[in-house]
Amino acid sequence: MIKPKRLKKGDKIAIVSLSWGGLGDDNFIHKFKIAKERLEKDFGLEVVCMPHALKGSEFVAQHPELRAKDLMDAFEDKSVSAIFCAIGGDDTIRTLPYINLEIIKTNPKIFMGYSDSTVNHFMMFKAGLVSFYGPSIMCEFGEYVQIFDYTKNAVNDILFGDWSKYRLCPSPEWTDDCIYWQESNINTPHTMKKDTHGYEIINGNGIIKGQLLGGCIDVFMMTNGTKIWPTLEEWKNSILFIETSEDKPSPNFIKWTFRNLAAQGILREINGIIVGKPQGEKYYEEYKTAINQVVVKEEKLLNLPIFYNVNFGHAKPIGIIPYGIITELDCKQKTITFLESPTV
Repeated sequence: MIKPKRLKKGDKIAIVSLSWGGLGDDNFIHKFKIAKERLEKDFGLEVVCMPHALKGSEFVAQHPELRAKDLMDAFEDKSVSAIFCAIGGDDTIRTLPYINLEIIKTNPKIFMGYSDSTVNHFMMFKAGLVSFYGPSIMCEFGEYVQIFDYTKNAVNDILFGDWSKYRLCPSPEWTDDCIYWQESNINTPHTMKKDTHGYEIINGNGIIKGQLLGGCIDVFMMTNGTKIWPTLEEWKNSILFIETSEDKPSPNFIKWTFRNLAAQGILREINGIIVGKPQGEKYYEEYKTAINQVVVKEEKLLNLPIFYNVNFGHAKPIGIIPYGIITELDCKQKTITFLESPTV
């Protein structure tokens, strides 16, 4: 895997709207302003928007080719060090016909987003580039009052940090409150709760290693069968990481999707699974039951380690998961350790 250069103060980042275009809508533009100021003041970065990122949800929805052009142009722009997604959505897959994987491969740089951006991450993986399943502009960087410390530390550690090993620790707190995106709520803080779970090991034992590969499980069906869906060989010896969206899919959906992964042969090729904390802990126990129904009862994979309640994706707060990085899962110690730096 090609590793991008790590960030440093003064670097320029480009914002792209590759799915939903709400960042440019009149009632949400304040989220962009919050994020821009935070990225500049807290992280010392220069922020630019690609030409169509702020065109609004209606325009962006009508022009997948221009969304793709923004992404390609951002990769080719030598002055840009990283590309951050505005937010997810539900139709990034429509940009696929306009994507040139060779441009991504020959212009490596940090790419970060989550949710529907899973589609983009599979593009990056296919091109051989390490990418970052992490904070978006509208949600985390545009958070009201302040960015979560857990998320801020992850950005500094993973994107700016220079290390050879890194322990991904659970967040000591979380929140399930819903603060609606409107300017009258700008000064409304989140109410935090103490996390009582930590990492749960719901199956397996021992210590395993593998490269990280996965994303938002809701999106898998849109990439499955396309040229960017990882081959069985690419899944081999990897650690599958999955999380669920704000739509909070039913436990049956999770069961059916895992059955699909089993039918493809993927579950028998991977070395382990990391499951994100469900947003608001909705279906917290039910998801565990659904996953073990397939992995343990049906597929008899009794030794396949499954870590549960990891802070990434749609949980609050979230960290960053780098694609393609060799990682260790230690079931006895309940630790997740990145064994190599995702940047150079």
